[in-house]
Amino acid sequence: MKPATILIVDDDHDILRLIDMRLQSAGYHTVKAQNGMAALATLTVQRPDLVITDLLMPEIDGIALMEQIHQQHPTLPVIILTAHGTITDAVTATHQGAFSFLSKPFESQVLLQQVANALRISGLNTHIGEEEDLWRNMILTKSPRMENLLGQAKLIAASDVSVLIQGESGTGKELLAHALHQASARKHQPFIAINCGAIPENLLESELFGHSKGAFTGAVNNHVGLFQAADGGTLFLDEIGDMPLSLQVKVLRALQERVIRPVGSTQAVPINIRLISATHRDLAIEMKSQNFREDLFYRINVVNLVLPALAERREDIPLLAHHFIKVFSQRHQKQIQGYAPEALSYLTQAPWPGNIRQLQNVIEHTVVLSTTPMIPINLVQKALQVDNHAVLPFEVARQQFEHQYLVNLLKSTHGNVTQAAKLAQRNRTEFYRLLDRHAIEPQLYKQSIV
Repeated sequence: MKPATILIVDDDHDILRLIDMRLQSAGYHTVKAQNGMAALATLTVQRPDLVITDLLMPEIDGIALMEQIHQQHPTLPVIILTAHGTITDAVTATHQGAFSFLSKPFESQVLLQQVANALRISGLNTHIGEEEDLWRNMILTKSPRMENLLGQAKLIAASDVSVLIQGESGTGKELLAHALHQASARKHQPFIAINCGAIPENLLESELFGHSKGAFTGAVNNHVGLFQAADGGTLFLDEIGDMPLSLQVKVLRALQERVIRPVGSTQAVPINIRLISATHRDLAIEMKSQNFREDLFYRINVVNLVLPALAERREDIPLLAHHFIKVFSQRHQKQIQGYAPEALSYLTQAPWPGNIRQLQNVIEHTVVLSTTPMIPINLVQKALQVDNHAVLPFEVARQQFEHQYLVNLLKSTHGNVTQAAKLAQRNRTEFYRLLDRHAIEPQLYKQSIV
């Protein structure tokens, strides 16, 4: 199992080095920052599992750092380090969201126990790898924003609270719902999914609640609905925002009373389900327009998880592309090794209005049509049906320029990072961070003649 990553922040070099040694000797992976600004910069590149920060630091102190961390990563635990004279401030910090505080000097065992407690309560058990492997295998990501979302999901997976997943079409709402089910105590029971917007209104009630024989023309047998089929497990109502108002009332009653009544039946049937819902709609707007019931919204929205669009997690595109290439190469019996650097750059900077579903379709398209082991850029452009005259948003254009600039530097230096960093007038550490942000692998450019 991958060891937990801990970010240590302290302007005292000796303390920083001491904590680093103690944590590394205990098997943790550590990242160091000598002030709050450096810590925030690190958090834009990767999300650790825990932050340990000194309280008194110049410019940004520990409490201000913690507040900024929790704006972006609400579930990321923070341990505050204090001197003897600042205990009162530390107690105040715990009321403001710190997991705990340690008074300097501290014993190694006390530090390690606090770390273990923070990781366990935040949903990361460093001794049990099965649950962590489940999330890693089902949802591929190295995006700090997605890691934060998964941190929230892990915390509520084992409970029976109703969850509403929001996000654009194609972002993976059903995949996240399935992962929540697999991480719950109901994982050995059914996971039943239905798209509420894909079934006509006159059939949706029967699909959800079932019907008795003779309930309507064509009902020649009793039919078990999905609420019953999911008994003991999880019912996933995808695109619940498209559900007709007349059915919203009946779903609300079923959730409140924990019983359903099949169409045409006088018999009430008890149900035991965990409900997960999803929608691409803004339900606040739908409620104002009286297209969605407010009472049902509060029933299904006990916990809200918002999936980011693919364009908001571009660092995951190479990771997802590599995964889909393996899948589709096996399916279509092709020997595809990957994308040419220019093609991968194009994939990374594309707008992706269709999100992961669109990415998946584009990759299958290019795998099927490619006649070379490395997929060229022209196939990517064809699959995306690129309009070369389209006007891009400023941020997308800036990212495309920056990405191409880095690619050109590595081409001209044949993958020599030191030389490329000098040409860019950046230090090696900063240059490596830029390469990581754009998912550029210098090895691809070694001895390049392109």
